[in-house]
Amino acid sequence: MRRGLVAVAVLVASAAVGCGAGEEGVIVQGTPPPTPYDGPLYVPVRNLDEDGPRATRVESGAAGRALECDGEIYSGGGGETWSEGDGGSTPEEGLTAYFDIEQPDVPRSGYRVEREENGRVLFSYDVDGRTKVAVVVAEDGEDRPGWGPETSASCDPAELPESFTATQEYEIWTDEDGRRVPITEISSSAGSAHCDWQQAHFLGLGTYRDRKLYARDPDGVLAPGMLNAAYDGDVPMPDDAHDTGYRLGDRRLWLTDDMSTAYVRTPDGVEAWPRVKDGAGCR
Repeated sequence: MRRGLVAVAVLVASAAVGCGAGEEGVIVQGTPPPTPYDGPLYVPVRNLDEDGPRATRVESGAAGRALECDGEIYSGGGGETWSEGDGGSTPEEGLTAYFDIEQPDVPRSGYRVEREENGRVLFSYDVDGRTKVAVVVAEDGEDRPGWGPETSASCDPAELPESFTATQEYEIWTDEDGRRVPITEISSSAGSAHCDWQQAHFLGLGTYRDRKLYARDPDGVLAPGMLNAAYDGDVPMPDDAHDTGYRLGDRRLWLTDDMSTAYVRTPDGVEAWPRVKDGAGCR
C-alpha cells in the first residue's frame, strides 16, 4: 500500500499497528449514510512512478473514490496477493483478512457495509457521517483466493478519532483555534527504538515535496553530523520569529523566515530544535 505523503519515516518512529477490535467489534450495524457512495466498486488500478495525492488516488481505485476527506487522501493502494486459506469465506472475514494481510495503520473496529455489488463489498469507517477509511473486498480475485481486500484508502490520520490516534506513535498538532492539523502538514514523534533514539524527538513540517525535519536531542543520542546545529534547551526567542499557530499540548511552534531552526516555546522557556540534514538516517 502506498503510504501517502509522509517523508520522514526513516527517522521518525514507525506508527504502531492499528488497535484490536475492542468492544465495538469489526463490523457495526446502523442506518446507511444519507449519501452512500454510488460510484463503481471496481476501478482499474494503475501504479504511477510518482508520489503525492494524485498518484495515491489512482492507485487506490474504487476505495479512493469512496473517501470523504476534509483534505487530501493520505494513503491507499491495491491489495496484496495471498495463499489458499488466508482469505475469508464471507465479506466480513475478507475485511478481517485485510487487517491480517495489510497490517494497515487504521482503526480495526467500527466498519459497516456501505455497498454490495457483483461480488464486491465496500466497508466504510465513518466519522460524523463521512467516510474516512474505505476497504473494497472481493471474492476469488487473481492470486487472491476467497474474500479479501481488493483496494483500500484512508484520509489523513488527523481526521480519525482521537481515541484511535492517541494509541499511535505520531503526535497530532492543532492550530490556534484547536483544529487538528493533518500530519502531512506537521507531525512529531519520539525517535525510533531500532536506532536507540527514544530520547530524541522529531518534528516534520511541510508538504511531502518540501518536508523539513527538526530534532530535539537533549541527551545527544543522535549521530554526530546529523544536525545542522546543536540542540539548545534554553534560548531567547529571535526577534524575527513568528508564532505559526501550531500547538501540541503546552508547546507552541515559532519559526523564522529561513526555517533553519524550529523554536518551541514551553512554559519553561524556548527550545531551539535544529534541522536534520538531508539524507541523514539510522545506520
